[in-house]
Amino acid sequence: MRYKTLGRSGLIVSPLCLGCMSFGTAARGQHEWALTEEESRPFFRQALESGINFFDTANAYSAGTSEEITGRALKDFAKRDEVVIATKAFFPWRAAPNTGGLSRKALFSAIDASLRRLGTDYIDLYQIHRWDQSTPIDETMEALHDIVKSGRVRYIGASSMAAWQFAKAQYTARLHGWTAFVSMQNQVNLLYREEEREMLPLCTDMNIGVIPWSPLARGLLTRGWGAQTKRSQTDPFAKSMFGGDYDPDRQIVAAVANIAAARGVPQAQIALAWLLSKPVITAPIIGATKTAHLADAVAALGITLTQEEIEQLETPYQPRPVTGIIPPYQNRPIAVSLQP
Repeated sequence: MRYKTLGRSGLIVSPLCLGCMSFGTAARGQHEWALTEEESRPFFRQALESGINFFDTANAYSAGTSEEITGRALKDFAKRDEVVIATKAFFPWRAAPNTGGLSRKALFSAIDASLRRLGTDYIDLYQIHRWDQSTPIDETMEALHDIVKSGRVRYIGASSMAAWQFAKAQYTARLHGWTAFVSMQNQVNLLYREEEREMLPLCTDMNIGVIPWSPLARGLLTRGWGAQTKRSQTDPFAKSMFGGDYDPDRQIVAAVANIAAARGVPQAQIALAWLLSKPVITAPIIGATKTAHLADAVAALGITLTQEEIEQLETPYQPRPVTGIIPPYQNRPIAVSLQP
């Protein structure tokens, strides 16, 4: 495993990150396909044994139970100073004022609650889960800076937003001498490449670590076109992003399948190898509900695609609507309850 630094920081991370949205109590969250704690624990052990030291969760995943499961597993299986724990805040945890968003009050409450659920004294990478239209960015950045200076967080990161918003946040932090973001967690995969227009060039210019979510397009790149899984049938977010019979998507999936067949490897390895071939990418966030998912991700690190193969994968792509960010007209985050 060849480790990397996360952007311009000195934080050392594995080139793969285990995404923990797959783990949680489904009855208390919105992810019906989530694995229970007992089912989840082998994935942490497998990841650590493979050399993965980077784990990403969020307070909104399965009503906070993802953080609880992640914290207990890492406490049992790893030394705290050897792992990098990342979590996120933004989505409301109750249907009440100040329980969500990126205000100073909300962030101070959210960080303390995440620390309790994770069972740790500090979080390595604390990320804003989206852009908050209702809070001035200087309030958010100063609050994050104060949280870092309090010792509860080591580094801060951002996630899916417009490039101008990210640039504004960075400028605001540097203008005031506050802590700036070291990472961007956005959606990048063969079926969604809109980030190549502005966000990825911006991250390259600013030396920001890029840790893409949904690197396999919610699993669409890993199987034959039209094949169904429990997650694909119960994940409304996936349907909103990749619903319908979009011909360019079909062609890309076919290209992945053809190259995988020619090389004698699973499709997931080819789709991840394409992402890993991009210098701007630090560590794709891998969701796993089967041990083979993690094994494929680690195997993808050893695959080098030819330029011809890359062209076959990229040529069918057509521009598509921007998804995964909070629309400019939506002033409040989507309601997500973190209570039973």
